[in-house]
Amino acid sequence: MPLVFGCIAPHGGIAIAEACGPEQRELAAATRRGMEELGRRFERSAAEVAIVLTPHNIHVDGSMAVIMAGSLSGVLEGHPNVALRIGVDQQLARDVRDALAAAAIPVAGVSYGANDPAAAVFPMDWAVLVPLWFMGRRAEPRVQTVVVAPARDLSYERHVAAGRAIAMAVAASPKRIALIASCDHGHGHDAKGPYGFTPKSREFDERVVDLIKRDDLAGLLRMDASLPIEAKADSYWQMLMLHGALDPTAWRGEFLSYEAPTYFGMLCAAYEPR
Repeated sequence: MPLVFGCIAPHGGIAIAEACGPEQRELAAATRRGMEELGRRFERSAAEVAIVLTPHNIHVDGSMAVIMAGSLSGVLEGHPNVALRIGVDQQLARDVRDALAAAAIPVAGVSYGANDPAAAVFPMDWAVLVPLWFMGRRAEPRVQTVVVAPARDLSYERHVAAGRAIAMAVAASPKRIALIASCDHGHGHDAKGPYGFTPKSREFDERVVDLIKRDDLAGLLRMDASLPIEAKADSYWQMLMLHGALDPTAWRGEFLSYEAPTYFGMLCAAYEPR
């Protein structure tokens, strides 16, 4: 069965109301509305598994990584009430790993703790937790996940090829599967932020917003190759993988929201079959 839903979703904790004090509650209101809409569309797709592309989990030199543990567990830092434990679809994880390897993309299957992968619990990073806080929580049984970490030391073209390989693995599965590109964009919007200020963050984010509004993920490859790095983006590689996975003749993208209320940009976009 082919993919049934795709999206670009931010992972800033301020998107979650439960993680915000009263003074922060409206700080990312547009993003929160966008995430809630993604959650509704995810539910409407009846997805059984969510593949999450995260820039903030394990990093393996020269290799993408697929988590093979039986489950993931995580807590949003400083907010013990924002916590998830989610099962991993281990068969799909193996299929994704093998599809990447068959496409000549360096890939490692990774686990943590228990030697029996089924009993292993892998740490869940915030770029997985935040999107899944909005998508798949209300399903019965709980939507499972597969987590894939890109590799910035591989070429942009290999990330597109990785997306195609993931789509092939999904197409061989009998399950309904969604693909979430977990993305925060330029991180240099505020001189007081941890990464300082760079005008490249605004330039990158404006280019991305324009491409998403025009439903032109392929345009990412026409961007100056140095811009995502100079903009301090945490999104470009996952979006390339999403582009590779979605045939533009079969999918329609819709821009939902963008804002940069602090030092980084957050964008919500939904992708659904035409």
